[in-house]
Amino acid sequence: MSGPAWETDKEFIRYTLWFVFACVIYSLIGFSWGALMGGIADFRHFVDQRMFGKLIVRAHTHINLLGWVEMAIFAAIYYIIPRLVQRPIYSVKLVKIHFWTHNLGLIGMVVFFTMAGVIGGNASMHIPPNEVEAMVHPWLALVGIFGSIVLLANCIWAYNIFRTVRGWN
Repeated sequence: MSGPAWETDKEFIRYTLWFVFACVIYSLIGFSWGALMGGIADFRHFVDQRMFGKLIVRAHTHINLLGWVEMAIFAAIYYIIPRLVQRPIYSVKLVKIHFWTHNLGLIGMVVFFTMAGVIGGNASMHIPPNEVEAMVHPWLALVGIFGSIVLLANCIWAYNIFRTVRGWN
């Protein structure tokens, strides 16, 4: 198969499509989650009224923003940039690392935001707020760690795009 590398590199095409597939999966999860929060009165009450219940909303927001929206943007830019600059992506290996690192970080953030929200919301019915805060704190620290992994993935993406575009004339 002949043609420009960005049209014939099967690995690059596969990973660009994986970003699209991840976008679709995260959007279905996020949209369903939102419908459940809005449609089930007890769930809505939990996230709106319980201490730390809003962390579950943050998990939902992050799966939509970092999963659905950002994955779509990554796929689009990975598709468009090589065509605009008429050269292959700087590093397919960095595309792969970006994909897996971003997904690991996002899933960790969502899981630990949700855990903190459920634990904090349930505990707030029985124990004082300062004790609930102490229970939730380690989970939020994990959210921060996994959020940093997402940031690292985004820096890898930015570097790869910058190196692909650099020197374009």
